[in-house]
Amino acid sequence: MTQTDTRNDLSAVVAADRAHVWHHLSQHKPYETTDPRVYVEGKGLTLWDATGREFLDAVSGGVWTVNVGYGRESIADAVRDQLVKLNYFAGAAGTVPGALFAQRLVEKMPGLSRVYYSNSGSEANEKVYKMVRQISHRHHGGKKSKILYRERDYHGTTIGTLATSGQKQRAEQYGPFPEGFVEVPHCLEYRAQWDTAEYGRRAADAIEEVILREGPETVGCLVLEPVTAGGGVIVPPEGYWPRVQEICRTYDILLHIDEVVCGLGRTGTWFGYQNFGIEPDFVTMAKGVASGYAAIACTVTTEAVFDLFKDDAADPLGHFRDISTFGGCTSGPVAALENMRIIEDEGLLENTQAMGARCLANLRALMDRHPVIGDVRGMGLFCGAELVVDRDTKEPMDEARVQAVVAHCLSQGVIIGATNRSLPGYNNTLCLSPALTVTADEIDRITGAIDAALTAVFG
Repeated sequence: MTQTDTRNDLSAVVAADRAHVWHHLSQHKPYETTDPRVYVEGKGLTLWDATGREFLDAVSGGVWTVNVGYGRESIADAVRDQLVKLNYFAGAAGTVPGALFAQRLVEKMPGLSRVYYSNSGSEANEKVYKMVRQISHRHHGGKKSKILYRERDYHGTTIGTLATSGQKQRAEQYGPFPEGFVEVPHCLEYRAQWDTAEYGRRAADAIEEVILREGPETVGCLVLEPVTAGGGVIVPPEGYWPRVQEICRTYDILLHIDEVVCGLGRTGTWFGYQNFGIEPDFVTMAKGVASGYAAIACTVTTEAVFDLFKDDAADPLGHFRDISTFGGCTSGPVAALENMRIIEDEGLLENTQAMGARCLANLRALMDRHPVIGDVRGMGLFCGAELVVDRDTKEPMDEARVQAVVAHCLSQGVIIGATNRSLPGYNNTLCLSPALTVTADEIDRITGAIDAALTAVFG
């Protein structure tokens, strides 16, 4: 921490937080007798809280966001300079950073050409759903309006996106939801639903079965995460993605890839879908686009989709009649431009591949010592370890004991994550997603903390 922060008494700040801030994903009853944690400063992967305590952040801001690490002055400087010049104009017109980032972004995404700005991943996904519905009305006579989503995937916190939540606890008590959203089975081979050697292809075939049940003429879009995030860090098995692409083309279904977590380097490529050779019609992104230095989300699509909204200029309802107020902020795209430069100039995609391999190797070594680890999986710097009571039965570990591992790591000064209030009975996967700048020593410290925590909790 800086000298100023060290000298200052921040108890008044903590008191204000405790009295007035409603924290995300938090039960506040404990704060009646204990103080919430308030973070004050960050540098690289290191955070300091209001008590001066130091932590190594292995979850990039708690929700997989701060891809290039804390304390990036060049991003802050770029944002400051842009805000003085022009802070905002509604997205009905253009701005310099909006135009330049859109150009740089689609250069990384062959086959895609149009960028729609908003301010959160939930909103970016909601835009796709609205586009699909409008395409249904304008070009399919109201048919092909259904949107398919996958069990265990998550696409946002609005009522519309919760209608596509494959994580039942996320959506519980927030219904009723709008109609026309249909679930397809998950593809986690560790918890296999079919007995077959070609599991990836079989899991994709299950999507076709749902399409045929619903009627291909009613289905307009399929939304999937490239790697399932909060549903258990699931990398689809070999053979899955080519078959998914084939199914979508066979039945004229738009393929929407939700890159809110995986985008901008998390898996070791610019986007997670690029690991699998697929060609989506929509790609959405948020978190790592500007590494949390400014709010920005993007819905990116093809020229073919874009053209569907300008076929009749005389029709007052023909264009995409949507706006995102803060999609007009210039801070987001200017921060995103500098964020992208840092990833390129510092070789962070290559570092992600190398450090991700080290992290997975370390977790597999822990698996040899701790029978409680049933499975290790991940891609790039997005890694998970599923905890079980018994490896043979694969009975999931009780959520309270999984959270005890997280708490023990925190007591060692290392912040890790775990699947949280997502799947009843299956919130049992430890999650790691450190900044793309992470070093070998930091990876070893993170997995070392997990080793100590597993020993302390399970013996």
